[in-house]
Amino acid sequence: MLPIGVLDFLDLKWQSTGGVSVGCDDPAVPTDEQNLAWRAAQAFLTAVDSSMGLHIRISKGIPVAAGLGGGSADAAAVLLALNHMLEDRLQMSDLKTMARTLGADVPFFLYQKPALARGIGDDLVQVDGLPDFPVVLIKPPLAVSTRWVYESLKLTRKRSRIKLPTFVARPWQLREVMENDLESVTLKSYPVLGEIKAWLIQNGALGALMSGSGPTVFGVFQERRHADQVGVLAERRWPDCWAIATQVFGNAAVKIE
Repeated sequence: MLPIGVLDFLDLKWQSTGGVSVGCDDPAVPTDEQNLAWRAAQAFLTAVDSSMGLHIRISKGIPVAAGLGGGSADAAAVLLALNHMLEDRLQMSDLKTMARTLGADVPFFLYQKPALARGIGDDLVQVDGLPDFPVVLIKPPLAVSTRWVYESLKLTRKRSRIKLPTFVARPWQLREVMENDLESVTLKSYPVLGEIKAWLIQNGALGALMSGSGPTVFGVFQERRHADQVGVLAERRWPDCWAIATQVFGNAAVKIE
């Protein structure tokens, strides 16, 4: 798992009335207990036995239902921000335990560093020494059910050919290590994703892959300038899609003030 420069911005403020409230500039985002940021705040305040009220304002930069972990990132950001606001009331180990109850991807966003995710995704091995890969992301206007993808996936006992030491030693030889088993389900039902992958490769990507269960597809490039150029081309070639050029980050992606 890799942190990238596509971000939501969260503003947390104490409020006189008790409880947690959420506002968002994207109407597709729930603002009640279905929202992971709401659940994270409620879990944290309960853990520290606080009766203070909190309002969370979310400005979306990560598309909804894109397979990019937007909701999980927001939940982790709330845990970190509240702990900062309450002068580090909890240890990081406490936050990680809490994050696991919210979702398998949430612990990753607490650390905001490249990591190998094992188990259901919450057993993390942090990875150092990777470059800031330039990437282009393209998300078609599709809604893909993660549950449907996993229920349709035929599990096998094959061992992955990807070895972490090999990847770290040769990080730019990407095609031999890029694989996503979930593509076997999603690409069959949504052939446009395969077309986007092929288009990214044709335009110079070192490798292209679907993110998570989709529908976002990303391509990795050697140089940021090239990625920026392809990002502009993607907006023209795929006008109905969300497209952006950005990069992988090894440092903190959530800014707390």
